Amino acid sequence: METRPYVPWDLMNQFLIDAFAGYGVPREDAAICADVLLESDRRGIESHGCNRFKPIYIDRIVQGTLRPVTETEILRETPTTVVMDAHDGMGMVASHRMMRLLIEKARQNGMAGGAICNSTHYGIAGYWTTMACKEGMIGITGTNARPSIAPTYGVENMMGTNPLTFSLPTDEPFDFCLDCATSTVQRGKIEYYAREGKPTPAGMVIGQDGSIMTDSQAILKALTDGTAALTPIGGAGDTMCGYKGYGYAAVVEILSAALTGGPFMKALTGVSPDGKPQMYHLGHFFFVINPDFFMGRETFSKTAGEICRALRASRKAPGEQRIYTAGEKEWLVWQERRDKGVPVGAAVQKEILAVRDALGLPYHFGFED
Repeated sequence: METRPYVPWDLMNQFLIDAFAGYGVPREDAAICADVLLESDRRGIESHGCNRFKPIYIDRIVQGTLRPVTETEILRETPTTVVMDAHDGMGMVASHRMMRLLIEKARQNGMAGGAICNSTHYGIAGYWTTMACKEGMIGITGTNARPSIAPTYGVENMMGTNPLTFSLPTDEPFDFCLDCATSTVQRGKIEYYAREGKPTPAGMVIGQDGSIMTDSQAILKALTDGTAALTPIGGAGDTMCGYKGYGYAAVVEILSAALTGGPFMKALTGVSPDGKPQMYHLGHFFFVINPDFFMGRETFSKTAGEICRALRASRKAPGEQRIYTAGEKEWLVWQERRDKGVPVGAAVQKEILAVRDALGLPYHFGFED
């Protein structure tokens, strides 16, 4: 049962916009950033929601490793492709501009693909693929990130959590959306565990000596100094086929860097050789497919829905009450939170108040009473 206080969606949205704007983000861009963060909380993906507002975005703006004004530049373009330079601006803003371009290209030409270089954290990957779904199209995206995952049989953090994300339109109230990292856990989830004073489940993080780590605070420090790594989907070694997660993580790393001509792996730490903070220069890729150029969006959505319904109706394991399809749990979280608001824990409350007070914003939150 949820025990954290809730903040109304409208109130949190306006606060985030004002806070981003207070640190130099243009208001139109601030609205995009706020919506991406809140979409994470609407879906219950709290590792990428308000939990990350201050440490990943505000602190980096203050630190100088993230530019609040996003001056995107199109480096190459064809009727079906775009390569964009984000110039170290807000990754969420650059990605929004990219998806609008690709959706229009796919509307005209059936498919479109794009890549962004010199970018920064772009929020939940599913936000961008869902933009395509809202237009009846298929969305695919991936991004590299600061090194976290060790290759199979290795212990060194070499690749980012590297999500490979798909959204497919269905004829149901929610679309099929597979949005997950290629590691057993993403760094943001460990940050969440650390904030809540919880251990990280065993098997998700491996130390440099091959030991399993569970202390969330110690893990975050070890990931930063390179003495620990996340395991790929399937875990360490090949007993549970961890090489599959390793392989998919490598696919995302290659596409994110090779399509953009950008840096990769150890070059994405955000720390210079002399130990000082530096720009991240991340790479993202996006693909949009228009079903109208195949057998039509109605046929696609109906078939996708039938497949999902058949999966959920299949025989359940003993003791299990329900089978889910990707995107369903997130939709159910939204039904639960729609009228309640954003749940915020003690650590996030402190960060919200710290930003409010630093900017002198006239906000009062219920959790202060």
